[in-house]
Amino acid sequence: MSVWIAIGVTAVGCYAVKLLGLLVPAGALERPLVRRLAALLPVALLAALTAQQTFADGQALVLDARAAGVAAAAVALLLRAPFLLVVAAAVLVTAGVRAVGG
Repeated sequence: MSVWIAIGVTAVGCYAVKLLGLLVPAGALERPLVRRLAALLPVALLAALTAQQTFADGQALVLDARAAGVAAAAVALLLRAPFLLVVAAAVLVTAGVRAVGG
């Protein structure tokens, strides 16, 4: 039962945050600092989530095939490859390292 309570509280909290976002005056959203934060915050959060999912296993630092895939994607990005090619490079390198490493 406590899981359903947690789900309900989370749903209400998400709705409240969304409602608060709609109540913010338009003038506050037009400030340069707010615009810059709104542009950069999603990228920073996605980068943090990617790093946490790639290099962490609980409380331990892990360097495995996922790290090789991220490195391959970084190289492809530095070479200005199209997005699909970046993803394909990461997938192929990760799969290759896992196949070789067992």
